[in-house]
Amino acid sequence: MSRLQLALNVDDLDEAIAFYSKMFGAEPFKSRPGYANFAIADPPLKLVLFEGAGETGSINHLGVEVETKEEVSEAEARLVAEGLDTTGVADTLCCYAQKTETWLDGPDGTRWEWYVRNGDSESLANIVIEGDQQCCAPTDGLEPVSVGGSDDSCCS
Repeated sequence: MSRLQLALNVDDLDEAIAFYSKMFGAEPFKSRPGYANFAIADPPLKLVLFEGAGETGSINHLGVEVETKEEVSEAEARLVAEGLDTTGVADTLCCYAQKTETWLDGPDGTRWEWYVRNGDSESLANIVIEGDQQCCAPTDGLEPVSVGGSDDSCCS
């Protein structure tokens, strides 16, 4: 089952968690300092909250969560065939998860992530895993940046 991801910038994480828990009748799937995510079954939604990562109440990024690495690769191939610029598929540590992902920009600059969660991580910053090496992932095709906006990451 695929589901849409909505990542929001919030001012007060605890207040946002309380609100969205009541709104969707669900507790967070994962909560870490400055970060929480909900895996909501009905409607199928991955809601992600970033505290202090940008303008409060704004969209941090959007995404599509899929079930397999193959689905990420298939989406990447389709997007590239349609002439869209992507970051390419990479295994990463990001948003406290191990993921396989690709990123692209919408025409209005909205960031989109196509990904599968492979496991847990202690890293909020977007770090590419290449063999034994780890480096910051370019999320805009030009320079490495932290997805969560953390100033203490290697990507800031």
